Amino acid sequence: MASIPSLILFLISFSTIQPSSSSSSSSCPLDLSYITTYPWDHSHCIPSTSNPNLTNCRQTLLSLYAIALALRLRSTSQFRLPSLNSSISCLSSFQSELSSLSLPSNLISTHFYDPSYFVISPNFCASIQTKQDWISKLGNSTAVDSACSVVPPNPTTSCQPCYLAGVTVSSDLTALDGNRSHSDNCFPSQNPLVAACIFGLDITHSSPSHRFHAFLYAIIGAAFAILIMSFIIALYLYWSRRRKTAAPAFDQEGNPRSRPHLRPNTGSIWFKIRDLEKATSFFSHRNLIGRGGFGVVYKGILSDGTPVAVKQILDSNFEGDEEFRNEVEIISNLRHRNLVPLRGCCITDDPDHQRYLVYDLMPNGSLENHIFINSNKHPNLSWPQRKNIILDVAKGLAYLHYGVKPAIYHRDIKATNILLDEEMRARVADFGLARQSKEGQSHLTTRVAGTHGYLAPEYALYGQLTEKTDVYSFGIVILEIMTGKKAIDTSASSEVVLITDWVWKLIKVGKAEKVLDECLVENGVNPKGVMVRFLMVGVLCAHVMVALRPTIADALRMLEGDIDVPALPDRPLGNTFTALEIY
Repeated sequence: MASIPSLILFLISFSTIQPSSSSSSSSCPLDLSYITTYPWDHSHCIPSTSNPNLTNCRQTLLSLYAIALALRLRSTSQFRLPSLNSSISCLSSFQSELSSLSLPSNLISTHFYDPSYFVISPNFCASIQTKQDWISKLGNSTAVDSACSVVPPNPTTSCQPCYLAGVTVSSDLTALDGNRSHSDNCFPSQNPLVAACIFGLDITHSSPSHRFHAFLYAIIGAAFAILIMSFIIALYLYWSRRRKTAAPAFDQEGNPRSRPHLRPNTGSIWFKIRDLEKATSFFSHRNLIGRGGFGVVYKGILSDGTPVAVKQILDSNFEGDEEFRNEVEIISNLRHRNLVPLRGCCITDDPDHQRYLVYDLMPNGSLENHIFINSNKHPNLSWPQRKNIILDVAKGLAYLHYGVKPAIYHRDIKATNILLDEEMRARVADFGLARQSKEGQSHLTTRVAGTHGYLAPEYALYGQLTEKTDVYSFGIVILEIMTGKKAIDTSASSEVVLITDWVWKLIKVGKAEKVLDECLVENGVNPKGVMVRFLMVGVLCAHVMVALRPTIADALRMLEGDIDVPALPDRPLGNTFTALEIY
């Protein structure tokens, strides 16, 4: 039920609400004091022999947390929280309230994977962020107002009118946005008392009170939304399976049949090869925009005028078309503002079974073009731009590691796989190598994929793939951004110079500022202390010893200044580790 919080934010309670500006403070704007007084059933979150994994605890916690989000929406007209810091603060306060009830101290860290999920964003719900946005798109009144405004005498048997009204509003949102997944992400809460009927938040028996009913009225609509979401997902699953079974995979011309979705709500399309040939002028050399060990990338324009990047996969470790399709389905489910959206794919029906991935085109190209090539076309990146790019990459990786289950390890984080959108914000690209991990385990592979200079030593030598593998590559990218130098430098002489060695030696003799790109320090206006902190985090992430690297979540907190950067541990001596880092 990871969608419950966004469902709750539909709770407009359509009384007159005046908008108020949201603070970007790191303090929590939610009142969570009701946690200890509200009559909810704690048993789901108490470990026992019959419930060792706390299976229903996450749904219960999300439902409970949604009350505070709904009440804030009622008073401010703002969907979700104003900033990542405020979200982290609220989750910390939530855990404190739970701990005061003698519940486990790791409930929030275990069940709430990504604090950014609760942060306000224009990427969901047809870009609706406030009540005013809602009214401007759907009007002052919707079908939900009349159908859900009265608590039914028996909610267990009288939910249908409100349910049908919710379906109507969901259809309206889909028509507005053109993306069913966005409207589903927004639909949620308007009324109460189906908490015990649908919502999944068990209410303990106690005498009713005014406060009790106020909270109850705040969550009933979310209950209906969950039912609607479950119904829609079930229908899509049924429809998708039937269509996959009934329809042949290829048409009479040997092209994969175009299907609107690979999986429910993914939006990923099967393209025909002739459509991609037309878009790229038959993969003309003049449309070539990138080349790597695993494929080449062409710029293209689809028939509807949409610019795309088409990657032809020349080498991969997919064992067959079915495995490739499965990987595409996994990638298609990833939605984050710091990931490049996958638009679709194509498999040809020739003996080679050529494979293509189609992404949204990022207008400012790759990070490599902006930090290693100085020209009028690509001027030096400013410090704010570099800072944002590093934070964006960290957030994208944090989503891959913690925002999806099982976690996804990218395996090839490097400057060419970080693309810049029209606002020069970073998006992590190229998931052709990405792999999902087994829950709670590292992954061993006999085939190492990645790029020399960015590969973590343990991965290059032993094939040991963990979240720290991506952290190492991320550390190298930080050092490249902060210094303007490549991971492996062979320009000065025949000797190979590793960026990690060079930076480490200067930092150890107290010359950290000498490492920074000259354009960052020449005018003297950029904050040297903050820039050095970013540099130190990069060195820590790129440490050769796995155990001494932070997780990407801790690295992000260090970069944002939420926790201190620890003293840099010593590096192992000897040429063995230096040689390993070349990988």
